[in-house]
Amino acid sequence: MTKAAALDIPSLKDKVSPEEWAARVDLAAAYRACALFGWEDLVFTHISLRVPGAEEQFLINPYGVFFDEISASSLVKIDLEGNKVEESPFPVNAAGFIIHSAIHQARHDAKCVLHTHTLNGVAVAAQHGGLLPLSQHSMSVLASIGYHDYEGPALNADEKPRLVADLGTAGNLILRNHGLLTVAETVADAFVRMYYLETSCAIQVRAQAGGGELIHIGKEILETAYGQMQAGGGAGSKASRLVWPGILRRLDRLDPSYKN
Repeated sequence: MTKAAALDIPSLKDKVSPEEWAARVDLAAAYRACALFGWEDLVFTHISLRVPGAEEQFLINPYGVFFDEISASSLVKIDLEGNKVEESPFPVNAAGFIIHSAIHQARHDAKCVLHTHTLNGVAVAAQHGGLLPLSQHSMSVLASIGYHDYEGPALNADEKPRLVADLGTAGNLILRNHGLLTVAETVADAFVRMYYLETSCAIQVRAQAGGGELIHIGKEILETAYGQMQAGGGAGSKASRLVWPGILRRLDRLDPSYKN
C-alpha cells in the first residue's frame, strides 16, 4: 500500500512542458532523498533547478513545506530575484535565494544548486583546516572544492560576487560556519556530489572524535587520485548514472507521491 500524497494540490503535469515536468519530478525526488538521508534543516535550506529552456527561471521548494512533503506540482517557479513568475499557493523564501541566484547567474553549468546545513557539514565548516584528506570518500571532493567565509545570514546581495569568486569552477563549496553546497548540470550529479561531501565530513568528525592521531593521505596519492577522479568524472555523472535510478526506486517503494 502506498502513502497518500503529502500535499493535496492540483497536478501541473498537463500545464507545463514535458521537459519542465521531468525536471520537477527529479527535483522533488532530490528533496525527498535529502529528507531520507537526514540532510534537511526543518524548512531552511534549498535545492534549486533551472527550468529547461528558461535561462532565468528556476524551481525551488515552497517555503514552510518539509522536504518529505514536497511534490513535483508544489515546487515554485521563480526568477533570479526570487519572485514567483507563475501563480502558486505557496510562499517563497526570497531572502534565502541569495546564494542560489548568485551561482545560477554566474555559472551556466550550475543547473542544480544543492545547499545543506547538516551537523557534520557545519562542524567541518567551523574548522580552520576545512575538509581534510582522511578518507577515500574525500578524494573526489578535494579535487574540486572552494571555501567561502561567513558574512552572516545570506541576506545581502552585495555578498554575491565574493561567493561566486570563492566557488570558481568547483563543484563543491564549504560555506564556513554555515554549511555545504554542491552544483552540477543535473539533479543526480548535485545529489551524488553532496553525498560524497557530506560523508567526507561525517568521517572526519568521527575520526577526530576518536581522539587518536589521524593519518592524512599523502600528497603523491592525492595528486594521483585527483587525476583519476577528473579523468573518470569523479563523483559525477558516471556515479550518478549508477546511483540515482536506485534512489528513485527506493523513493517509489517508500512513497511515490513526490511524482504528483
